[in-house]
Amino acid sequence: MRYRNFIFTFALSFSFITIGAPFDSTYAPQNSPIIFLKNANIYDGEGNELLGYDLLVKNGQIQAIGKNLLLNETGKVLSYDLTNQWVTPGIIDIHSHMGVYSAPGVKTSSDGNESTSPVTADVWAEHSVWTQDPQFSLALQGGVTTFHVLPGSANLIGGRGTTFKNIQSNTIQGMKFPKAPHSLKMACGENPKRVYGSRKRAPSTRMGNAAGYRKAWIDAAEYRDELNSYVSKSASAKEIVNPPTRDLEMDTLAGVLNGEILVHNHCYRAEEMVVMIDIANEFGYKITAFHHAVEAYKIADLLADNNICGALWADWWGFKHEAYDMVQENIAIVDQARGGKGCAIVHSDDAIGIQHLNQEAAKALAAGNRAGFDISKARAMKWITLNPAQAAGIEDVTGSLVKGKDADIVIWNMDPFSVYAKAQKVFIDGNLMFDRDNLLTKPVSDFDLGIIQPNLSRTE
Repeated sequence: MRYRNFIFTFALSFSFITIGAPFDSTYAPQNSPIIFLKNANIYDGEGNELLGYDLLVKNGQIQAIGKNLLLNETGKVLSYDLTNQWVTPGIIDIHSHMGVYSAPGVKTSSDGNESTSPVTADVWAEHSVWTQDPQFSLALQGGVTTFHVLPGSANLIGGRGTTFKNIQSNTIQGMKFPKAPHSLKMACGENPKRVYGSRKRAPSTRMGNAAGYRKAWIDAAEYRDELNSYVSKSASAKEIVNPPTRDLEMDTLAGVLNGEILVHNHCYRAEEMVVMIDIANEFGYKITAFHHAVEAYKIADLLADNNICGALWADWWGFKHEAYDMVQENIAIVDQARGGKGCAIVHSDDAIGIQHLNQEAAKALAAGNRAGFDISKARAMKWITLNPAQAAGIEDVTGSLVKGKDADIVIWNMDPFSVYAKAQKVFIDGNLMFDRDNLLTKPVSDFDLGIIQPNLSRTE
């Protein structure tokens, strides 16, 4: 899926649908200085390791990368000599619940699961996000510049997910990644049948889960066809026929069938992932990524053949039956499927794990190399940068250090695959958002003000 603005194809034809998507992003990057990074060691997110290179940022975008770049700029330039330091794209977490399961973790702010029906495609995670969540700042200090927030996994179909810039804003729209497509969260296995198994007319088995998905897609296909039929009518015919009644749940599912909303599917077991692929083929939609997927290694070639990413943990497993059959080489096997055509992603699904995704990638890389896979650090960097950008539908503008892309950049004090590595400086759209050498740059949410007093007398 490519970077696009989500606009219903039938938007102009219905009085009940506004032109463009509702709740559009209002984020606009601030004017950024010219930044010149000299003598840096770079993992560019495209699979390349560039030693002793320079990087130039102008107007919030990557302007040039090369050896011994000549600087011919007349404006103010922030120049950094990064000898023996490393530069990477900003880290992207494709599976986060920050904001919907915010800190402090109190029941009144537990807003990630709308556990009222097996299918709640009408809800949007962004409408639960708390903009003051202190977890955003902690993730930023770990190098995370972009994150995707999903509903939880209580439901067969849980609602829409949204991608955010890791910046401070008083509004949700002020954090939304401009023009990033929504996702649809679906869930297999134990969770939906556990949540709804005691209720009447709800799934209590995996076969009940599968039936529930198919019924929802049958309804969605009928809704889509009704809309398309109305759109195709002449103006005179429309005057005597009422337009279909708008349905928020069906709006989302029809968006998936039209290829405008990306499916992110919580699923652990190999055979269940194959069932979900079959259902997707039955109804003509595409699965973008399977999340958690501890058994993805068993069907890695099939995932590569279908261009489906595996958004995976490095070594989190065994906490329930369907998460038992894990191997630590899971990410490496998915990455190397079909001669290296696989799409592997290291995700967090955790407020602590999101703070050190570089270390999670390092663990997965070490496990793969021990198993005999020849995977470089430069390739493994894609697991937390370009590959999640692809799964979020924003790879055209972020996820790697390429001319013309957003200047989402992390400077590390050493090789980011070291357990001792720390993000020293974090830039979003060329603006310095965090500087470990200057704690005054550390973002503090309104909620934290007056509660946490930073020690400005020392550096960390």
